[in-house]
Amino acid sequence: MYVRDRGARAALTAVVAGAALAVAAVPGTAAAPHPGTADSAPPAFLEPSELPPHPASDWYAGPVTAGQPDPAPMCVGDALPSTSSHRRYWTEYDTGALQVTVVERSTRRAERFAALLRADLDDCARTVMERNPEVTATQKYYGRLDVEEGAHVYGVHTVTEWGATDINLFSVGRDGRTVTLVQWGQMGTFEDARVTDFRTTTATAVDKLS
Repeated sequence: MYVRDRGARAALTAVVAGAALAVAAVPGTAAAPHPGTADSAPPAFLEPSELPPHPASDWYAGPVTAGQPDPAPMCVGDALPSTSSHRRYWTEYDTGALQVTVVERSTRRAERFAALLRADLDDCARTVMERNPEVTATQKYYGRLDVEEGAHVYGVHTVTEWGATDINLFSVGRDGRTVTLVQWGQMGTFEDARVTDFRTTTATAVDKLS
């Protein structure tokens, strides 16, 4: 389901519906360039094998692509700048994922950007319901991970009036002036959330920013 208003409902479909688009459009082999500097390599993205294991499918990935993801992830999509780079992931079933990375011009700007993403996620359930009256959303905060400058993990469960139910996990992490957002989602409830595995994925994603 992954609700849609012009941003939020399309954004809620981003993980699953966007992944379906990627199946048709991917798998290209050349990764699009993403921000870096002459004296440092651009940050690495997650590999499919580093996503939470799916019980019945391998993970697949599109290329690293410069720019904002379309559709954008719910709640944080409006905050993502044009300097973003992103990569989509999908399985053969109803599970998908997205990683977005932004390299800021300074550590201070990266701190502010990470704080903005966290503020959007702190208010995610309320935002979804304000924009989509047919949706009920609830959320949980799963805590901070001690990796590089830190990462924070959130869960958002949405249910529509017509019965569709989806669970999304989000994380925001930072290493120096680089910030990454990871989203994982599938049909289900909080009980179906792969929180422990997602925390491991998040730690890996932040470690790879160096």
